Amino acid sequence: MRSLIVAAAALATGAFSPALAQDAYVVGITAALTGPPASTYAPAVDALRIYIDRVNAAGGINGKKVNLIIQDDSAEPSKAAANAKKLLTQDNVVLLLDASLSSTYAPVVAEAKGAGVPLVFASSVCPKEVYPPANEGQFCTTAFASTYDSRAALAFVKETAKEPVKIGFAAMAIPLSRGEMEFAAKQAPGLGMTALAIEVIPPPTADYTPFATKLKDAGANWVFSWAPWVTQVRTFEALRRLDWKGDYIAWSHLEAEGELKRIKDSRLYVVGANALFEDKLPIQKEIADAAQKAGGKYPPEQMTEGWIAGMVIEAALKGAGWPATPAKIQASMQNLKVDLKGLRGGPIEWTKDNHFRTKQYYRVYKWDGSKVALVKNWFSYDVK
Repeated sequence: MRSLIVAAAALATGAFSPALAQDAYVVGITAALTGPPASTYAPAVDALRIYIDRVNAAGGINGKKVNLIIQDDSAEPSKAAANAKKLLTQDNVVLLLDASLSSTYAPVVAEAKGAGVPLVFASSVCPKEVYPPANEGQFCTTAFASTYDSRAALAFVKETAKEPVKIGFAAMAIPLSRGEMEFAAKQAPGLGMTALAIEVIPPPTADYTPFATKLKDAGANWVFSWAPWVTQVRTFEALRRLDWKGDYIAWSHLEAEGELKRIKDSRLYVVGANALFEDKLPIQKEIADAAQKAGGKYPPEQMTEGWIAGMVIEAALKGAGWPATPAKIQASMQNLKVDLKGLRGGPIEWTKDNHFRTKQYYRVYKWDGSKVALVKNWFSYDVK
């Protein structure tokens, strides 16, 4: 278990004294740093660590350091619950983050609510509670979002397909992934598509062939998957091994850019809300330089989610002032607007009733034979 990562060298032992904790913003996160879905979460958490280290090196926020305490839950609800309880009752965090599977949400939400501490979902899927009318204590910085993502993916399929669409769905056996695929399957017929079966795949699956076989045998010429990357990509690769010739659209998780380059399949599309590093934005160069300087463990193109979480946390703590309390931080986050400098199509903007964002932007990319290419530029949905 990774018990503690902080910027200050004096705290490298992993222990906080009450005096030190009272003289810093203490932020805690429970995250899937190990286990099957770790590739979707661990790079974002490392990016958040690097961002907070930079903030501390520049003098902190309102003249105070940020102590970031990171706990590994291996995507297991019981571990996430224990982590949240420790962070809230022993470390006295003023802000709690969850970067893990949706199966961890219920116990973490319960602990945060009981302690009266705001909870931010960062790199983990945004739950319905952050949409209008939002739960007062829950917020989300993550790019991917239930219902809106399916609308965007299906809209792209409709405008791209050159023949009648028979679409299958692949979900991980976790609540939000399965629920999203059920939502998409209900939406598809209204767009003139034939909705086929939803394959719900357990997280520790060793062989995706049986699930891929069902999708192929059902006659799917498109498959949509909205799940942690491991489920999305292994289902796709299993389909190709079965000589399936159809089109596949997946959510553009932080692994997507590197995977498009590895797989090199022009009929694999990724839809997402983050700009890929192929865009070569100034902020992306800043992220890459910071990762190199800090000895980051992951490629820079996997750092966007964590970097955005860092930008939002910095703004929220700055707005809360000092001394900080959970109530002051929650109030700050209920009136927050953060310019993401092109990392997404627009800012993160939270209001009292909307803790997701007021507008959600999407892009679609694929491999075009020589590079990762933009297929469809930013298009958006108002979040109501």
